[in-house]
Amino acid sequence: MPRPVTLAEPDPDWPARAEALIADLRAAAPEAFIALHHIGSTAVPGLKAKPVIDLLGEAVDLARIDAARSALEGAGWRWRGENGVAGRRYLTREDPQTGERAVHLHAHAAGDPMIPWHLAFRDRLRAEPATAEAYAGEKARCAALHPGDSGAYAACKKAWTDGAAAEAVDRRN
Repeated sequence: MPRPVTLAEPDPDWPARAEALIADLRAAAPEAFIALHHIGSTAVPGLKAKPVIDLLGEAVDLARIDAARSALEGAGWRWRGENGVAGRRYLTREDPQTGERAVHLHAHAAGDPMIPWHLAFRDRLRAEPATAEAYAGEKARCAALHPGDSGAYAACKKAWTDGAAAEAVDRRN
């Protein structure tokens, strides 16, 4: 079911919320992850974003994440499997007060190329205000085109994010 797209003003509490969520994940599934990161637009100071925290989980292998499924579901995470991305485990969490989507967890095995993709993209936006501003423009354009469909919004900005992330990964190598 499509969800509406709302870009919110930057919230200085997003990083603290991400850290609290990371602590909750470590408590719920201490053996599942070797690293957890705050990624996405809410991890970039000053950037408008959908008010949904994105987290990236790294595991030794996918079997560790799969083994933690019950514990994660018991902690309020909704298991969505690969959800269209091979080699990923995707989980979501809703705000218990509003029922709105509040968190996305993208989990991958160590060595998966999506890990450096997410981290390099986030770090590039943090380090390059002009790139972050250009991304804000692309997000606004896509939100205006697809205000009622978060999937279409994500597809709209995919070419832009893929290009910026690829450049960021290349610079790291």
